[in-house]
Amino acid sequence: MRFTTRLRAVALSAAIGLCAAPGAGFADITVSHANDPALALGSEVNALLARERSGLQNLDEGAIARLLAHLRPRADAPEGTLEYTGDFLARQPAASGGEEWQCLAEALYFEARGESVKGQFAVAEVILNRVASPAFPGTVCGVVHQGTGRKYQCQFSYTCDGHAEVIAEKGAWQRVAKVARLMLDGAPRRLTGGATHYHTRAVTPRWARSFPRTAQIGVHFFYRMPRA
Repeated sequence: MRFTTRLRAVALSAAIGLCAAPGAGFADITVSHANDPALALGSEVNALLARERSGLQNLDEGAIARLLAHLRPRADAPEGTLEYTGDFLARQPAASGGEEWQCLAEALYFEARGESVKGQFAVAEVILNRVASPAFPGTVCGVVHQGTGRKYQCQFSYTCDGHAEVIAEKGAWQRVAKVARLMLDGAPRRLTGGATHYHTRAVTPRWARSFPRTAQIGVHFFYRMPRA
Protein backbone atom coordinates (compact mmCIF):
# COMPACT_ATOMS: atom_id res chain seq x y z
CA MET A 1 0.00 0.00 0.00
CA ARG A 2 1.29 3.50 -0.82
CA PHE A 3 0.67 6.58 1.25
CA THR A 4 1.21 10.12 -0.02
CA THR A 5 1.35 12.83 2.69
CA ARG A 6 1.65 16.52 2.01
CA LEU A 7 2.90 18.60 4.96
CA ARG A 8 2.34 22.31 5.03
CA ALA A 9 4.27 23.87 7.93
CA VAL A 10 1.95 26.80 8.50
CA ALA A 11 2.55 28.00 12.05
CA LEU A 12 6.34 28.07 12.23
CA SER A 13 6.95 28.99 8.61
CA ALA A 14 4.43 31.84 8.84
CA ALA A 15 6.29 33.25 11.81
CA ILE A 16 9.63 32.94 10.03
CA GLY A 17 8.07 34.55 6.98
CA LEU A 18 7.58 37.75 8.95
CA CYS A 19 11.28 38.36 9.00
CA ALA A 20 12.83 36.12 6.34
CA ALA A 21 14.32 37.33 3.10
CA PRO A 22 11.94 38.37 0.31
CA GLY A 23 10.65 35.44 -1.66
CA ALA A 24 10.71 33.02 1.29
CA GLY A 25 7.52 30.99 1.62
CA PHE A 26 5.95 27.93 3.14
CA ALA A 27 7.83 24.62 3.11
CA ASP A 28 5.97 21.97 1.08
CA ILE A 29 7.06 18.35 1.38
CA THR A 30 5.58 15.34 -0.39
CA VAL A 31 6.30 11.94 1.16
CA SER A 32 5.72 8.81 -0.87
CA HIS A 33 6.45 5.36 0.59
CA ALA A 34 5.16 1.80 0.75
CA ASN A 35 5.97 0.98 4.35
CA ASP A 36 4.99 2.43 7.75
CA PRO A 37 3.87 6.01 7.06
CA ALA A 38 4.49 7.12 10.67
CA LEU A 39 8.24 6.48 10.36
CA ALA A 40 8.56 8.46 7.18
CA LEU A 41 6.37 11.22 8.54
CA GLY A 42 8.59 11.59 11.63
CA SER A 43 11.70 11.69 9.49
CA GLU A 44 10.33 14.38 7.20
CA VAL A 45 9.11 16.52 10.13
CA ASN A 46 12.58 16.36 11.69
CA ALA A 47 14.10 17.43 8.39
CA LEU A 48 11.66 20.32 8.16
CA LEU A 49 12.44 21.50 11.69
CA ALA A 50 16.17 21.32 10.95
CA ARG A 51 15.67 23.58 7.96
CA GLU A 52 13.65 26.05 10.05
CA ARG A 53 16.36 26.09 12.77
CA SER A 54 18.95 26.83 10.12
CA GLY A 55 16.80 29.70 8.86
CA LEU A 56 16.53 31.18 12.35
CA GLN A 57 20.27 31.01 12.87
CA ASN A 58 20.82 33.06 9.71
CA LEU A 59 18.44 35.86 10.74
CA ASP A 60 19.96 39.16 11.82
CA GLU A 61 19.18 40.64 15.24
CA GLY A 62 16.73 43.15 13.81
CA ALA A 63 14.67 40.41 12.16
CA ILE A 64 14.56 38.40 15.39
CA ALA A 65 13.43 41.50 17.30
CA ARG A 66 10.59 42.01 14.80
CA LEU A 67 9.53 38.41 15.20
CA LEU A 68 9.47 38.67 19.00
CA ALA A 69 7.52 41.92 18.82
CA HIS A 70 4.93 40.16 16.66
CA LEU A 71 4.58 37.29 19.12
CA ARG A 72 4.49 39.51 22.23
CA PRO A 73 0.98 40.23 23.63
CA ARG A 74 -0.28 43.63 22.50
CA ALA A 75 -0.71 46.40 25.05
CA ASP A 76 -4.06 47.32 23.49
CA ALA A 77 -5.61 43.99 24.36
CA PRO A 78 -9.10 43.23 23.06
CA GLU A 79 -11.75 44.90 25.14
CA GLY A 80 -13.06 41.55 26.33
CA THR A 81 -9.89 41.10 28.39
CA LEU A 82 -10.65 44.11 30.62
CA GLU A 83 -12.01 43.04 34.00
CA TYR A 84 -13.49 45.34 36.62
CA THR A 85 -12.00 43.46 39.56
CA GLY A 86 -9.30 43.91 42.16
CA ASP A 87 -7.57 40.76 40.94
CA PHE A 88 -7.33 42.20 37.45
CA LEU A 89 -5.79 45.43 38.75
CA ALA A 90 -3.35 43.49 40.92
CA ARG A 91 -2.03 41.78 37.77
CA GLN A 92 -1.33 45.10 36.05
CA PRO A 93 2.11 46.70 36.30
CA ALA A 94 2.67 49.71 38.55
CA ALA A 95 1.37 52.80 36.78
CA SER A 96 3.03 56.10 36.06
CA GLY A 97 2.66 58.90 33.56
CA GLY A 98 2.66 62.60 32.86
CA GLU A 99 0.45 65.47 33.88
CA GLU A 100 -2.76 64.12 32.35
CA TRP A 101 -2.29 60.78 34.11
CA GLN A 102 -1.56 62.57 37.40
CA CYS A 103 -4.73 64.67 37.13
CA LEU A 104 -6.92 61.65 36.33
CA ALA A 105 -5.40 59.48 39.06
CA GLU A 106 -5.84 62.24 41.66
CA ALA A 107 -9.46 62.77 40.63
CA LEU A 108 -10.14 59.04 41.00
CA TYR A 109 -8.39 58.96 44.37
CA PHE A 110 -10.33 61.84 45.90
CA GLU A 111 -13.64 61.16 44.16
CA ALA A 112 -13.86 57.37 44.02
CA ARG A 113 -11.18 55.54 46.00
CA GLY A 114 -13.89 54.05 48.26
CA GLU A 115 -15.87 52.81 45.27
CA SER A 116 -15.57 49.40 43.65
CA VAL A 117 -13.12 48.96 40.79
CA LYS A 118 -16.06 49.18 38.41
CA GLY A 119 -17.12 52.44 40.04
CA GLN A 120 -13.63 53.87 39.63
CA PHE A 121 -13.60 53.02 35.94
CA ALA A 122 -17.02 54.64 35.63
CA VAL A 123 -15.83 57.93 37.15
CA ALA A 124 -12.83 57.87 34.82
CA GLU A 125 -15.24 57.43 31.91
CA VAL A 126 -17.12 60.59 32.92
CA ILE A 127 -13.92 62.63 32.95
CA LEU A 128 -12.81 61.34 29.55
CA ASN A 129 -16.31 61.78 28.13
CA ARG A 130 -16.06 65.43 29.16
CA VAL A 131 -12.67 65.76 27.50
CA ALA A 132 -14.25 64.47 24.29
CA SER A 133 -17.20 66.89 24.52
CA PRO A 134 -16.98 70.43 23.09
CA ALA A 135 -18.91 71.62 26.14
CA PHE A 136 -15.90 71.07 28.40
CA PRO A 137 -12.15 71.72 28.37
CA GLY A 138 -10.21 69.52 25.99
CA THR A 139 -7.73 68.06 28.48
CA VAL A 140 -8.04 65.87 31.57
CA CYS A 141 -6.45 68.50 33.80
CA GLY A 142 -8.70 71.18 32.33
CA VAL A 143 -11.80 69.09 33.05
CA VAL A 144 -10.75 68.12 36.57
CA HIS A 145 -9.84 71.66 37.61
CA GLN A 146 -12.66 73.50 35.86
CA GLY A 147 -13.97 76.09 38.31
CA THR A 148 -11.21 75.50 40.85
CA GLY A 149 -10.62 78.60 42.97
CA ARG A 150 -14.30 79.29 43.56
CA LYS A 151 -15.34 77.47 46.71
CA TYR A 152 -18.10 74.96 46.02
CA GLN A 153 -18.38 76.21 42.43
CA CYS A 154 -15.96 73.72 40.90
CA GLN A 155 -16.88 70.63 38.92
CA PHE A 156 -15.13 68.17 41.24
CA SER A 157 -15.66 69.10 44.85
CA TYR A 158 -12.29 67.97 46.17
CA THR A 159 -10.60 70.75 44.20
CA CYS A 160 -12.52 73.53 45.96
CA ASP A 161 -13.66 72.21 49.34
CA GLY A 162 -10.95 74.07 51.24
CA HIS A 163 -9.21 70.89 52.41
CA ALA A 164 -5.63 70.02 51.57
CA GLU A 165 -5.29 67.26 48.98
CA VAL A 166 -3.17 64.66 50.76
CA ILE A 167 -2.73 61.16 49.34
CA ALA A 168 -2.41 59.07 52.49
CA GLU A 169 -3.66 55.65 51.39
CA LYS A 170 -0.86 54.12 49.33
CA GLY A 171 -2.77 51.01 48.30
CA ALA A 172 -5.77 53.01 47.11
CA TRP A 173 -3.49 55.33 45.16
CA GLN A 174 -1.77 52.43 43.40
CA ARG A 175 -5.13 51.00 42.32
CA VAL A 176 -6.60 54.23 40.94
CA ALA A 177 -3.27 55.00 39.26
CA LYS A 178 -3.64 51.76 37.30
CA VAL A 179 -7.24 52.60 36.38
CA ALA A 180 -6.11 56.00 35.13
CA ARG A 181 -3.32 54.44 33.07
CA LEU A 182 -5.62 51.87 31.48
CA MET A 183 -8.22 54.47 30.59
CA LEU A 184 -5.71 56.88 29.08
CA ASP A 185 -4.22 53.99 27.11
CA GLY A 186 -7.58 53.40 25.43
CA ALA A 187 -9.60 51.02 27.62
CA PRO A 188 -13.20 50.94 26.34
CA ARG A 189 -15.77 53.30 27.85
CA ARG A 190 -18.75 50.99 28.07
CA LEU A 191 -20.11 51.38 31.60
CA THR A 192 -21.91 54.71 31.72
CA GLY A 193 -23.51 55.20 28.33
CA GLY A 194 -21.55 58.35 27.55
CA ALA A 195 -22.23 59.99 30.93
CA THR A 196 -20.81 63.44 31.56
CA HIS A 197 -22.15 63.91 35.11
CA TYR A 198 -22.62 61.89 38.27
CA HIS A 199 -23.63 62.38 41.87
CA THR A 200 -23.91 60.25 44.99
CA ARG A 201 -27.18 58.98 46.39
CA ALA A 202 -26.82 61.44 49.26
CA VAL A 203 -27.59 64.47 47.08
CA THR A 204 -29.99 65.45 44.31
CA PRO A 205 -28.58 68.30 42.21
CA ARG A 206 -31.00 70.42 40.22
CA TRP A 207 -29.53 69.42 36.86
CA ALA A 208 -30.35 65.74 37.55
CA ARG A 209 -34.03 66.48 36.91
CA SER A 210 -33.44 67.25 33.25
CA PHE A 211 -30.46 65.04 32.37
CA PRO A 212 -31.15 61.47 31.23
CA ARG A 213 -29.79 58.93 33.72
CA THR A 214 -27.56 56.37 32.02
CA ALA A 215 -26.29 54.11 34.82
CA GLN A 216 -26.17 53.39 38.52
CA ILE A 217 -22.91 51.95 39.84
CA GLY A 218 -22.19 51.69 43.54
CA VAL A 219 -23.21 54.89 45.32
CA HIS A 220 -23.17 56.97 42.14
CA PHE A 221 -25.85 57.83 39.60
CA PHE A 222 -24.60 58.73 36.12
CA TYR A 223 -26.16 61.13 33.61
CA ARG A 224 -25.52 62.34 30.11
CA MET A 225 -25.83 66.05 29.47
CA PRO A 226 -28.22 66.71 26.57
CA ARG A 227 -26.31 67.32 23.34
CA ALA A 228 -23.00 66.54 25.09
